[in-house]
Amino acid sequence: MPEIITLLNYLSAVMSKTKQKQLQVIIEALLSMRGRITMLGMSRWSEKGGSYRTIQRFFHSKFNWLDINWFFIQKHLIKKGSVYLLGGDEVVVSKSGRSTYGLDFFYSSIHNKVIKSIMFLNISLIDVTSRKAYPLVLKQIVKESKEGCIKDKSSKVKTKPKKHNKAGRPLGSKNKNRKDVALSPFLQFTQEAINKALTRINKEIDILYFVYDGAFGNNYAMQMVKQCHLEIISKLQKNSALHFPNEEEYKGVGTRRRYGTKIDYDNLPDKYLKQTQFDDKEKIETKIYQMEMMHHTFAQNLNIVIIHKRNTQTNRVAHIVLFSSDLSLEYEKIVDYYSLRFQIEFVFRDAKQYWGLEDFMSIKETAVNNWANLSTFMVNFSYGIRKEDSKKEMSVLDLKAHYHGAKYVKEVFKLLPDFDDENLIKRVFCQITNLGAINGYWKVA
Repeated sequence: MPEIITLLNYLSAVMSKTKQKQLQVIIEALLSMRGRITMLGMSRWSEKGGSYRTIQRFFHSKFNWLDINWFFIQKHLIKKGSVYLLGGDEVVVSKSGRSTYGLDFFYSSIHNKVIKSIMFLNISLIDVTSRKAYPLVLKQIVKESKEGCIKDKSSKVKTKPKKHNKAGRPLGSKNKNRKDVALSPFLQFTQEAINKALTRINKEIDILYFVYDGAFGNNYAMQMVKQCHLEIISKLQKNSALHFPNEEEYKGVGTRRRYGTKIDYDNLPDKYLKQTQFDDKEKIETKIYQMEMMHHTFAQNLNIVIIHKRNTQTNRVAHIVLFSSDLSLEYEKIVDYYSLRFQIEFVFRDAKQYWGLEDFMSIKETAVNNWANLSTFMVNFSYGIRKEDSKKEMSVLDLKAHYHGAKYVKEVFKLLPDFDDENLIKRVFCQITNLGAINGYWKVA
């Protein structure tokens, strides 16, 4: 299939010709096969050069998936003039057995409970214009290892407080700079992944913001991101004790007050109101507020955006508190950039549903890492091949239906005698490749 070879030609700088040929065979099998994505399944759908042993050797080889993903994204998916963000999230893959590398019990939001699984941290490049996330690298999170890689996901280092009998501040204690924080193992792990991604991108595009979910709604995570020379956009808890900066005049007695009135989420000042919307169908009134506020645990003032919703029929209310360390960022961008973080969830969905992230049965560290990164690379590859074909609104299911049909057409023509009726060949090809597709794109002109 020539379009696959064309898309993979740019990877010659980061892969040997042998591995590039093996990857081409594996991609052809992934696009055309049905059912569970396993090594044995791929070998059954592969052309010459895709034996089971060859596929095994591929998955037990070491690759720099950050370079592979970035070369592909740079050549096929980057657009001039677009705004890009860096985003992160974790994905949990359920696994049974006892021998899979990194197997432990992790919380799954899909199952809403702790399950036996493995976990990966994903760092993705998010295109604001096309509103898509392009995964850069997937790194496995291991709770316990001989090297002490990741102990937990907590973003705050817990220390046992020193006991003192007298009330108030202990004698001899000094002021602490909240910008100098001790990062937890998970934050160090995440910081390393961010720095590697930024180093690989190497100023090809300007990235200013890092987007993460509410797990990074604390000072430790914010300082970690700022150490990477980025600004963070995340979410705070809905009951966060925020304070307005003190605007009272100093009376000349005592310490100057820094914190002003504490926020009342039910009575937000109208002077901070930026936008009001009303949904006639759902009877929901939405108000968006933006203000600069302070928090006792953060080292600096925060750019706060509060989305306040009220049901006009039941009068029930709810609110979301977003924040950014960039005090000059407009509220529309904070809301938009944070909502784009959810595009990473679509990466996980496609990787699990179509490209084998939930199906693989390898247990060794290298093979597990290759399977996870190949499944997310296929998300990028599917974007690239659909772009090459210029098919609007084309889904992954349509793409796989096309290659599945093309596989059958190829095998059928091997059994037929030679003939020169090109029009008949095109009609047969288009008819078969549209089987199972949601939208039939391939038609004879």
